[in-house]
Amino acid sequence: MTAPKQPRRPVPRPARPVARPARLRGSGRPIRLGNPRPRLRLIGFGLAVVLLIFTVRLLQVQAVDASAYAARANLNRYIPVTLAAERGAITDRGGVDLATTVDAYDITAAPDLLTPERIKAEGAARQAAGLLAPVLGEKADALEEKLTANPKSKYVVLARRQTPQVWRKIAELKKAQQEKAKHQQGVNVLAGVNRESHSKRVYPNGDLAAGLLGFVNSEGQGGGGLEAQLNEALAGKNGKRVYAQSGGRQVPTGDVKEQAAVPGSDVELTIDRDIQWAAQNAIASQVRDSQADRGYVVVQDTRSGEILAMADAPGYDPNDLEHADRAAMGNAALQDAYEPGSVSKVMTMAAVLEEGVAAPDTHVEVPNRLARADRSFADDVDHPTWHLTLNGVLAKSSNIGTILASEQLGKSREEADQTLYTYLRRFGIGRPTGLGFPGETPGILAKPSQWSASQAFTVPFGQGLSLNAVQAASVYSTIAAGGERVQPSLVRGIKGPDGRFTPAPAPPRTRVVGEKTARQLSDMLESVVDDQDGTGIKAKIPGYRVAGKTGTSNRVDPTTGRYHGYTASFAGYAPADQPRLTVYCAIQNPTKGSYFGGQICGPVFKQVMEFALKTLQVPPSGSQPPRLPVSYDGQ
Repeated sequence: MTAPKQPRRPVPRPARPVARPARLRGSGRPIRLGNPRPRLRLIGFGLAVVLLIFTVRLLQVQAVDASAYAARANLNRYIPVTLAAERGAITDRGGVDLATTVDAYDITAAPDLLTPERIKAEGAARQAAGLLAPVLGEKADALEEKLTANPKSKYVVLARRQTPQVWRKIAELKKAQQEKAKHQQGVNVLAGVNRESHSKRVYPNGDLAAGLLGFVNSEGQGGGGLEAQLNEALAGKNGKRVYAQSGGRQVPTGDVKEQAAVPGSDVELTIDRDIQWAAQNAIASQVRDSQADRGYVVVQDTRSGEILAMADAPGYDPNDLEHADRAAMGNAALQDAYEPGSVSKVMTMAAVLEEGVAAPDTHVEVPNRLARADRSFADDVDHPTWHLTLNGVLAKSSNIGTILASEQLGKSREEADQTLYTYLRRFGIGRPTGLGFPGETPGILAKPSQWSASQAFTVPFGQGLSLNAVQAASVYSTIAAGGERVQPSLVRGIKGPDGRFTPAPAPPRTRVVGEKTARQLSDMLESVVDDQDGTGIKAKIPGYRVAGKTGTSNRVDPTTGRYHGYTASFAGYAPADQPRLTVYCAIQNPTKGSYFGGQICGPVFKQVMEFALKTLQVPPSGSQPPRLPVSYDGQ
């Protein structure tokens, strides 16, 4: 029998403790919680102030200073780029380029790509320099120094303004190095070599007419010569391109505004390249043979006044200014002022003939010495008393005979001096040629009131006054043109960007002496070259009548300001019966061989004149020279 189950007793639950107020330790006072509302109000007030500041700042940015911030944003967003205008060409009279602009490149490199840590090899910079040196025409050591001077640099210029041909050679080298590295598991030491596009002024004929053309400086502006004088026409007008950028890159869909550049105009000169070449070769050779300081040749068309050649030596190559001689970088034919010597006597004779105080056959008794003022004057050679005609005085280049003739120009010395001075000014002495060439000298011709006692007697035979080579050539062109001076010119015209050619204005013409006087002078000048007693027989040209004059003068040393050495010269024109060309040659301080103008400048005149006459296909003379008498019987 089973026992009956006992009923379960309920498990008693623990009683909840009765909450008692918290008390401070050691104190019987209870802790009461603070009211949170003041704290919330303080936080809310702070947030309101912050929001108010943001609101005020937002209003300032978007309303008050909106335009200023927008401009600043655009300044940072939009990048302006100058579009360089292409410089116009300078050509000779036949359109042959004497100066032109071509594409060029700056060759750059990233030195940080050639460090041993980056390329995992030693001597990478040396290898790169060795490969590039023969192409760039630089020394390998110099290139290596550029590549290693700042190893962390990402950019260095190795060579500036190199031709496209140079870059093509470098590109071929890079490609070959890349193939070699690919197949031999090596490194391409030319990987960081690149190019930057530029333009370069090029003178295709090297030093030809360099003194006349000048050069362009590193900023692309004319730095001398015609490049500087005609810079405004040649330079054109740069354009501008503005594009949107972000992070240094152009935004493909951004705004682009572009103002195209206006190319410069082409300038056509009066120079004939071939005649310029002949003149430059002839003067350079004679300066070298005579061991002279320098020399110049000017060729002028007697009919139009156009300069066909203006050459000087020594010269320089405007393509290589770094190695150019600074002393040779000007245009000595226009910038040198010197005493012309006996070539100047033709102006004294022009005054005597034009004033009617003598004729070509007038008798002049020429003693061995002539006392005047504070000195005794002599001719180049000692001689007994000569009995010469006025023509003979010019043919034998007598200083004494020229002084005696000049004294006939006035009743007093002062009157004679003033008359001679007037004619010298008419011929263009002491005033600019009209070419406007940078640095051109007007020469030196003081007023007669300022002449010294001896200067009154030296000026008639070419000492005591100074001129430049173009002025000297212009004197003889004036006589060849029948006594009318045509202002020299160098520019035939300008061709604008639109292709339209604008001829240069006709040069001014000024009557200096009458046609009769010019014809008499021309006959007298032929005696200098044609007569056996003349000083210019080395200037004879078979088949052509030549009128000319020799000159040998004391030279003022530009360094010391004292007379030292000589200036040798020859001026003349041909054909004398129908003048077409004037050639003037001068050589400064010849120190080897002869220093007489007829001996060293006469042959230069002949060489240049013969070439120019053939180039222009000028027919030979059709008549014989007049052969005026040089002397008379003094018995």
